[in-house]
Amino acid sequence: MSQQGYVAAPPYSQAQPGMGGYQGGFGTGPAQPLYGHYGGPPQPFTTPPTGMMKSPVSSAAGVPPPAVSPQYNPNVQQNGAHPQRYPAPPAASGAYGQPPQSHYNSMAPAAPPPAQQLTNQMSAMNLGNYAPGPMQSPPPPTSSVAQQHFQPCPPPAMGQPQMAPGLQSPHMSPPMSPLQSPPASMPMTGPPMASMGRPFTGPPPPGPGGFQQSGPAAAGPPGYPQQAGQFGGPMAGPQPGMPGAFPGAPGGLAGPPQKKLDPDSIPSTTQVIGDDQVKRGGQVFSTNTRGQVPPLVTTDFTVQDQGNASPRFMRCTTYSLPCTADLAKQCQVPLATIIKPFASLPKNETPLYVVNHGETGPIRCNRCKAYMCPYMQFIDGGRRYQCGFCNCVNEVPAFYFQHLNHMGQRVDFYERPELSLGSYEFVATMEYCKNNKPSNPPAYIFMIDVSYNNIKSGLVKLICDELKTLLENLPREEGTESSAIKVGFVTYNKVLHFYNVKSALAQPQMMVVSDTAEMFVPLLDGFLVNYQESRAVIANLLDQIPDMFADTNESETVFAPVIQAGVEAFKAAECSGKLFIFHSSMPTAEAPGKLKNRDDKKLVNTDKEKTLFQPQKGVYEQLSKECVAQGCCVDLFLFPSQYLDLATMADVPSHTGGSIYKYNNFQVETDGEHFLRDLRKDVQKNIGFDAIMRVRTSTGFRATDFFGAIYMNNTTDIEMAAVDCDKAVTVELKHDDTLSEETGALMQCALLYTTIGGQRRLRIHNLSLNCSSQLSELYKSCETDSLINFFAKSAYRAILNQPLKNVREILVNQTAHMLACYRKNCASPSAASQLILPDAMKVFPVYMNSLMKTAPLVGSTELSTDDRAHFRLSVLAMGVEESQLLLYPRLIPLHNMDVSVEAVPAPVRCSEERLADSGMFLLENGHSMFLWLGQASPPDLIQDIFNLPSLAHLQAHMCALPELDSPLSRKVRSIINDLLEKRPKSMKLQMVRQRDKPEMLFRQLLVEDKGLHGGASYMDFLCYVHREIRQLLT
Repeated sequence: MSQQGYVAAPPYSQAQPGMGGYQGGFGTGPAQPLYGHYGGPPQPFTTPPTGMMKSPVSSAAGVPPPAVSPQYNPNVQQNGAHPQRYPAPPAASGAYGQPPQSHYNSMAPAAPPPAQQLTNQMSAMNLGNYAPGPMQSPPPPTSSVAQQHFQPCPPPAMGQPQMAPGLQSPHMSPPMSPLQSPPASMPMTGPPMASMGRPFTGPPPPGPGGFQQSGPAAAGPPGYPQQAGQFGGPMAGPQPGMPGAFPGAPGGLAGPPQKKLDPDSIPSTTQVIGDDQVKRGGQVFSTNTRGQVPPLVTTDFTVQDQGNASPRFMRCTTYSLPCTADLAKQCQVPLATIIKPFASLPKNETPLYVVNHGETGPIRCNRCKAYMCPYMQFIDGGRRYQCGFCNCVNEVPAFYFQHLNHMGQRVDFYERPELSLGSYEFVATMEYCKNNKPSNPPAYIFMIDVSYNNIKSGLVKLICDELKTLLENLPREEGTESSAIKVGFVTYNKVLHFYNVKSALAQPQMMVVSDTAEMFVPLLDGFLVNYQESRAVIANLLDQIPDMFADTNESETVFAPVIQAGVEAFKAAECSGKLFIFHSSMPTAEAPGKLKNRDDKKLVNTDKEKTLFQPQKGVYEQLSKECVAQGCCVDLFLFPSQYLDLATMADVPSHTGGSIYKYNNFQVETDGEHFLRDLRKDVQKNIGFDAIMRVRTSTGFRATDFFGAIYMNNTTDIEMAAVDCDKAVTVELKHDDTLSEETGALMQCALLYTTIGGQRRLRIHNLSLNCSSQLSELYKSCETDSLINFFAKSAYRAILNQPLKNVREILVNQTAHMLACYRKNCASPSAASQLILPDAMKVFPVYMNSLMKTAPLVGSTELSTDDRAHFRLSVLAMGVEESQLLLYPRLIPLHNMDVSVEAVPAPVRCSEERLADSGMFLLENGHSMFLWLGQASPPDLIQDIFNLPSLAHLQAHMCALPELDSPLSRKVRSIINDLLEKRPKSMKLQMVRQRDKPEMLFRQLLVEDKGLHGGASYMDFLCYVHREIRQLLT
């Protein structure tokens, strides 16, 4: 019985002659099928043409021969000999030669395909339908996810010819709704990105986990022999005039005018989100079933923990793992879990229970050290238990013994969180503490750059004024009067000033350290104090700082010594904590960690572009190590007016669980409130310190790779100087044996940390997944939002070691592979011109295309290097909610909403076509927020919102709406305030008038349209991927 997914057939899926700048287009087929027949018998391996070295496998870890450009070196975060991530590009092959660099626009329009061909294709279209496959056996119990019932047939074994479609029962589609056929003369407008300009014939795509060639089997999965297609190596440079070509391509498509395919006919993200909200919104999601797919991150739902961790803490790329490594390799869907151990829970959900076993501490398996959890099976009348992770049988300690009921369950099952819940905490004993001594409460040190720029801009005064009220709200343990967190203050330029704010003093005292090479803290007593006790002295100090430096002319600053000072202070106080550093320029003063300008736009689009993202080695690397060892987290607030080498300066925050905030060309009037909102959220958020996390799995698979604001000293321990409610760690999983469908797959994430009250605790999250030997089950249980989180993080790590072009190419190929495998093994047979997508992944191409247009992955000289590095580092620590919103922003129409109802209007698709000249739209992606106003906005709308007679009177730099008493003004302000409250970071509201210059920034976020800095529209990308899929299937 076959499964039918989403069907969509783009109009330009036939390969057409004479396509933009390639000899004879993709018309002439390659010498032999590119990947071998998809699932057909393997073809013999042909020797690559000279000049196209395939790297021979020279070692288990797949290290390439020196001839090839430097490979990605799997850093500390790999287990043992590990497959190579992102294989290096083969050198350009002679077989392809230089593509003619003719200008696309000057070429003769492409010859139209035979009209007949197009009409057939259009009639075969089945857009927007989920064609139910024929039923051959009673459907399995309905799962809450798949919209179709089906009993999948087993995929044909690799290396056997595919089952002839005639063997399956005929494909019955619902009545078709052929779309308007485009005129037969529609030219193929070139591939959506120059860098994808050829059928991909490099090494076959990697194993399931993102981007990698496995060691000895570098030839790829069976049935894809490695071979040089006729276009051996990478394309020689982008075609300059190709529409949608990556580097700064012209927007408009050349060629005769064409009718467009209706954009409403391709899968819509807003509709998928809306449907899930209707279907599962407002409901209770009980976690008592193994491998159930949770509602989308965008859906409002309540979680009831009944034995598996809430999806707020753990989400997976699929909730049904393939049983074997071969199946995983065949489908190419990465297996990963995204863990947000400190996620905030809504008010109506129960906070985690804390279990205290006193002196004995938590009960653990003797062999694998997993903690007591719902997956432990009690036997022998309750005297012993069998570990669900390693199957070892352990004795139950006498104090923990309890009888079993007739079901074999302990009588106290419901009274013990660790037996009945997916998430809970244990109080840790002394052996879990540093040096076996009880830990101290953490401290916060505020370190303010008082150089000329920050004094003149008013920033220093702004920070000092805010701290007076903010310190009243330091986070505190539930049920305590005041916060146990100690505070300290440092100001600096070329030298550091420490302040003694001991409560006994009438006036604060300043001590200066000018020897920045040998950093030390000049005072122990009085530097870190309890805020409530020293409140008067601190208020005094905060009043004095802006005046003390009012006449400064010092513009040079140091940076590494500032972090060093913080670490030394925590060492002396024997505590962990966080440094809040407010800094504005590149550290150029003579001191360790001094930086020089290495920003070079000439490197963009070359193999050396990766160096722009790499931090400078040495001082900062060592500092990260020291910070993690001490539990010192660094949060960096940057206020640059020019390049400051963010890649290097943010290296310590990005390895210590810290955050990086950036305010370009900061002005108090327009950016002050935006910065203060960030600072307040940052100081008050829920956080744990000096953390170490380990992910244990049941037999058959294991965690192999980790992405996040983390530090790895070995292959298993994820160290974080701090972990807060917004930080997520993405963990890749790999098979090391066969998994069984009966027992499923179990994971336990254990996080040891210090609370803000100074207590050492273990936070445990458990999750159980299904295992299946049917690929259709895996595709049915996929989660697009988690998949794209994984792809974003693995691509962003890869760009440190590979040309962007390769990384983009691998992303597209893996997309095509995942979808081709579904089409071949899970979908009902249908015309090749149909694009069939799995239901759970039908909007995956939108997100993938959006990811490829993000600043780090577009080679454009117009984008600032620091902004690209900042974007890259922000994403590496993101959870699924944030990455989803970032890659598909919300565009909310505000002009025609009903002001009398609570609800926010439904978002529309992120495309210019959805805007209306007389409309007003709010666009937000968690980092930026725009209020877009159409040129024809009615005057009464403008009057209601801005109290201005017309749009022409609107000031460009306005960054907040005036508080007016009209119902519309109240409603719009409440929508904006709710969003600012809800998102982890503050957003600066920017007003944008249609066709004004600032509209460019707004348009970059319309992710379904062509990218401003290169990159395809969603429609073109879908067509391109469809063509790649067909290539793989022929």
